[in-house]
Amino acid sequence: MTGIAPRPSSLDTQIDGQTAESWSRIIAQLADANIYQTWAYGAVRWGRRHLSHLVIRRQGQVLAAAQLRIIQLPFIPTGIAYLRWGPMCQIKREPLDTAVVVAMVARLRQEYAERRGLALHIIPNAFAASDHAAVFQYALAESGLHPEPALGHYRTVVVDLEPAEEDMRMRLDQKWRNQLNRSEKNNLVLEVSDGPETYREFLRLYKAMRARKPFDTSVNVHQFARIQELLSGQNCMWTFLARTDGNAIGALVCSQMGDTAIYLLGATNEKAMELKAANFLHWRAMMWLKDRGARWYDLGGIDSVANPGGYHFKIGFGGNEVTQFPPYVTCGGVMGEAMLRGMAWLRRRRTLTVKPSVRASS
Repeated sequence: MTGIAPRPSSLDTQIDGQTAESWSRIIAQLADANIYQTWAYGAVRWGRRHLSHLVIRRQGQVLAAAQLRIIQLPFIPTGIAYLRWGPMCQIKREPLDTAVVVAMVARLRQEYAERRGLALHIIPNAFAASDHAAVFQYALAESGLHPEPALGHYRTVVVDLEPAEEDMRMRLDQKWRNQLNRSEKNNLVLEVSDGPETYREFLRLYKAMRARKPFDTSVNVHQFARIQELLSGQNCMWTFLARTDGNAIGALVCSQMGDTAIYLLGATNEKAMELKAANFLHWRAMMWLKDRGARWYDLGGIDSVANPGGYHFKIGFGGNEVTQFPPYVTCGGVMGEAMLRGMAWLRRRRTLTVKPSVRASS
């Protein structure tokens, strides 16, 4: 890790005062931007009045930004400032600067934990044992935050899209590659669009899939439809359809922002299973996203216990199985600590009682 922490006087801090348009312009400058930090995601999932934004600049240049959800309960003089997959601290085409991350985390603590008295809960957009994780671990410790693994963590498979297509193909599991080869002989046609009609075709496939094989899921595909309506330009999600004889038989929905594409949603029918359309869709989507500048393809989570079939399918991509950097917290007083402990207890209870489920993105 390198970098000397910027002098506080050399940085300008802006707290709140954003619009959907201004926030979109800010995150467009950052390589670690992601859908969970978009105005659209926050407004639909949490409500606009519960959002807060913090940006630091030097001489007008955006260095880092974060969108937080503010959770406050009635009649209780505290709450939680929840930051998912942030802060975003890497300018496009530049390496991650440790000094910027240190400065950003310090300002988040000053504003939300010290000034507002909230418990601050940060889930960085970094995977354990990576160079980025080391930077965030250092910065978070510098500001007195500590890991809270009881709040849960995200496991996934990430595929490196930088190698040549031939090399990527050789990295596929043999069975996965054989199924891809079969799919490519089935005259499937790929359609890619960020338009609402293509997403509605995904919804029709998804509804039929749920009717055919009911499963528990926390994913709300109609919320994602509303998010898509609010997203604009390069932030829009992409829907990939596989067609045969003009009919859509499989679909997947991805978000590509910064240097990473994330697989969010998927649906297939029985014809798609017969023609191995899932392999066709993912492979063609990866090549399409690679051509648009994506470096990484995040397969949207894995759970070998709750969804062993989805787990084995995703392992076949030849990517790296990774665990997200754990949540880090600091409490804005006794009440904030109690709220964080309550969140951890609820998560543990839900983990013990929830039935095995199939993700929508499997």
